[in-house]
Amino acid sequence: MFSKILIANRGEIAVRIIRACKEMGIASVAVYSEADRDALHRALADESYCIGPASAAESYLSAEKLISTALVSGAQAIHPGYGFLSESADFAKLCRKNGLVFIGPEPGLMETIGDKTKVKAIFGKAGLSVIPGTDALASADEAVCEAEKIGYPVMLKAVSGGGGRGIRVISSSEELKNEYPLAVSEAEKAFGDGSVYIEKYVYPARHVEVQILADEFGNVASLGERDCSIQRKHQKLIEETPCPGVNPEQRRVLLEAARKAVAAIDYTGVGTLEFLLDREGNFWFMEMNVRLQVEHCVTEMLTGIDLVKWQIRTAAGVPIDFRQDKIRMKGASIECRINALSSGKLESLHVPGGHQVRFDSWLAPGAKISPYYDPLLGKLIVYAAARDEAVRKMKAALCELIISGIPTNIEEQLNIVSSPEFSSGNYDLTTMEGR
Repeated sequence: MFSKILIANRGEIAVRIIRACKEMGIASVAVYSEADRDALHRALADESYCIGPASAAESYLSAEKLISTALVSGAQAIHPGYGFLSESADFAKLCRKNGLVFIGPEPGLMETIGDKTKVKAIFGKAGLSVIPGTDALASADEAVCEAEKIGYPVMLKAVSGGGGRGIRVISSSEELKNEYPLAVSEAEKAFGDGSVYIEKYVYPARHVEVQILADEFGNVASLGERDCSIQRKHQKLIEETPCPGVNPEQRRVLLEAARKAVAAIDYTGVGTLEFLLDREGNFWFMEMNVRLQVEHCVTEMLTGIDLVKWQIRTAAGVPIDFRQDKIRMKGASIECRINALSSGKLESLHVPGGHQVRFDSWLAPGAKISPYYDPLLGKLIVYAAARDEAVRKMKAALCELIISGIPTNIEEQLNIVSSPEFSSGNYDLTTMEGR
């Protein structure tokens, strides 16, 4: 097992990883930008180092600074969290070149899975139904030709996209011609790769994802599915497990198919397979994320399995010590993402308590919300023996959560979980349209 890990991230995920390290007896090294000088993750870590100014490009996205800090501190491994460099095969290669373990999959596999057109072909051969689509496109004319074969509407997507960014819904050839150069430019600026592709727009549908955990000995576990359909502009707001739109037989087939597909590519670590579930009950594979997900907490609450600790263990060569048929998947867990609506300074904070209520956050007295980074303040998670109880528990927790000095989306989240659509579980990706 590692004796020291550098966490190449900030905010609540850095705090989450530091806590896991402490519980495992592993020393933690925090990095911070000048804007995060007073941040909680710096205070909690055993060591901390400033790696640059507020700009993420000059701090959290600087692979060279992260590597040199890890080497100076004596860390043996780097945990990337999510976002920033968590899905960068180049960063993983640089870690390996400098004798550091990147806590994630092997770099070559990251490159393959990061190409959304290649991974669909691989998992299609492994038995998953994939959304009809194209490889990377060479021109707007080719895009129009392929879209007419697939049938409108289609989605124009960045090959290297992620986090819901780089996606456009296209309804006609004229619209596609106009949007194509804009999509290429946006992808180049956001991801450093202007490649785009087209896939069929499955509509209406639920966004369902399967959490997997795999070790280097070929053991793969499917840790249930999550429903992430409550989104605005492709940004997730609420996640829950299990998905209320999936019956037990669908679940059994989906989890086994995902497990076998991942086993076929010799994957190690945590990962998530993302699907669209259409009204006819068909699951369509979209992509795989090779990192810890923001919403991993609901899976932890449902199964009792600490995904961060197991991510560290599998990276260190520790085999999974539980069997698929022994994984607990009873009850229901819901997560609400609590976002800041503008920058500011925290005046007061009251965190809800109670049995199986959890608030993963980086907030502390006097915390400053910077305009430089993601607005996520924390994640409110609840677990209960049944979904209706979990919904009531979430309402109570949202009513009790107090964050003053910073405008937040707490009231909006309460309105969503109180709505007839969410309460009944009868929602999909169209639910938030127009809201």
